[in-house]
This record gives sequence, structure tokens and C-alpha cells, in this order.
Amino acid sequence: MSTDLSSSESAVEGFIRYLESERRLSPRTVRAYGGDVAQLLAWMRERGIGGWTDLTPIRIRDFLAELWERGLSKRSVARMLSAYRTLYRFLIREDVVAETPLGPVATPKQEKRIPNFMDVEEVFHLLAVPDEGTALGLRDRALLEWLYATGVRVGEAVGLQVGEVDLAGQTALIHGKGGKERYVLFGRSAAFALKRYLESGWPELGGRAPHPWDPLFLNYRGGRLTDRSVRRIVDRCMARVASYRKISPHVLRHTFATHLLDAGADLRAVQELLGHASLRSTQIYTHTTRERLLQVYLHAHPRA
Repeated sequence: MSTDLSSSESAVEGFIRYLESERRLSPRTVRAYGGDVAQLLAWMRERGIGGWTDLTPIRIRDFLAELWERGLSKRSVARMLSAYRTLYRFLIREDVVAETPLGPVATPKQEKRIPNFMDVEEVFHLLAVPDEGTALGLRDRALLEWLYATGVRVGEAVGLQVGEVDLAGQTALIHGKGGKERYVLFGRSAAFALKRYLESGWPELGGRAPHPWDPLFLNYRGGRLTDRSVRRIVDRCMARVASYRKISPHVLRHTFATHLLDAGADLRAVQELLGHASLRSTQIYTHTTRERLLQVYLHAHPRA
């Protein structure tokens, strides 16, 4: 890298460019990492710690102790430590430091959280909410069907281009985290909703017929839909479901995985569809399915 990384600030700038250009992380993740590193850098300045070579395991633990005192959760502290470990791997690669001070620093043990999900009836009610007599209603129905049918992340959905979706083959090319690509499948209901949207809704929003390189999901001005807009759409539709409880679009991803596993899908197949790098990330959904099986057993078995 041609930039001089000798100062702490320029090292952070180089780190951000590395996350964006080489790691190809999402803008949201890059902002989170940048904020975590800026927080540590501010703490170092307050204590007169000169640079990244001057941090020691003891000083890192002092910083973490202050985070605990401020009431940060184990999850937040673990995320920050992950950012700092990534930073030091980058600094070692660029010969800014010789070693990381984070080796002896343990990551807080996380409590296993069972993902929130919707039952099948709730999903069907949600999908029936959009008014398909309008262009925005056609888009919203296609979007909700898409999120539930594929289990993709919101960022992956809004990043899609029209030409990356094969309606006839019911597959789509997804650009996932870290620039990794994968193919996902979708069923007839999602294909039908997308076809109606592309034939009627998209041209009305975009002002013309879609080209393969155009964004798949448009806002009311004809531009690409954003992550935040998707969250508003899901929340607005959920507010019209009788059993309303505030959810995020990510819950549809959890629901996708849970429903597949409940129906007997192979765990590794679900891992591939979700784009998880590790099977451990997918295994959390088995806790959900086991919990549901237990409830069914206790309710149905005469000797339970």
C-alpha cells in the first residue's frame, strides 16, 4: 500500500480502505468497524498512548473494563474485539506493528440467543398485506415473497440487479459478505410475484422497461431501494397483520431457515443457501426446531 501508515490516524484510514476494497464488506459493517476503532483511538489519546505499537494486553483489558462499567453488552464487546483483531492483522501485514496485543485477551462468552421467527400462518398474512393494484404494492409483495423464499440478507436483496434473477430457472446470483457469490433458489409464488412486478410495477416506477443491469427493487422515485427503506416496508406491512409484533426484515431470514429445517431440510444445504461461512452459524436454528419439536411432543404424546 502506497500510503504512509506511520501515524495512528493514517493507519485507520488505510484500514477502512482495506475493508472496503479488499474485504469488500458492506458499508454498514465498515462504519461499525470504523466507529469501534475510533472509540479505541480516542481512549488512547486521552491516556497519552502514542500509537498502535504501544498498546499492551493490560491496556486493552483496562479499556474493556471501562466498556463494562458503561454497561456495554457481551455481544457489543465481542464485536469490538473482532474489529480490533482484524485491525491488527492488517497492521501486521503492512509492517506497522510486529505483533498483536490481543492474543491473551479472551472474547466474552456469548449467551446463545434463539432467533426470533414467524409461523407459517403469520407469513401468509404478511404476504397478503400489499395492495397489488399499485406499482408500490406489486414491489412490496415481490420483496416480501423474495425475502421469505430465499432467506437472503436485506443488503443482498437491495444489491440485486434484474439480470441476476432467472425467473424461468427460479435461481438468482447473490453477492454476499466479503464479495462471496452464491446461487439461491426461489419457488413459484416468488417467481409469480416478481414477474408481475417486473412487467407492471417496475416500468411504472422506473419510467421504462427494465434492463438486466438495473436494480431489481426500486423506490418510488425509480432509484435503488435502500436497507432502511426495506425495514420501513416490512414494519408497515407487519402493522397491518392482526398478530402484529415489531420485527426486522432479518426475521424473515430466520423464518426461512427455521421452516426449511422444520420440514426436514439438510443442515448443510441450508448453510449453503444462507451463505454462512461456518456450519456453526447455521446450527443455531436447530435449537429453534428442537424447541418446537419438544412443544409438539409435550402437547401430543399421551405419556409426555
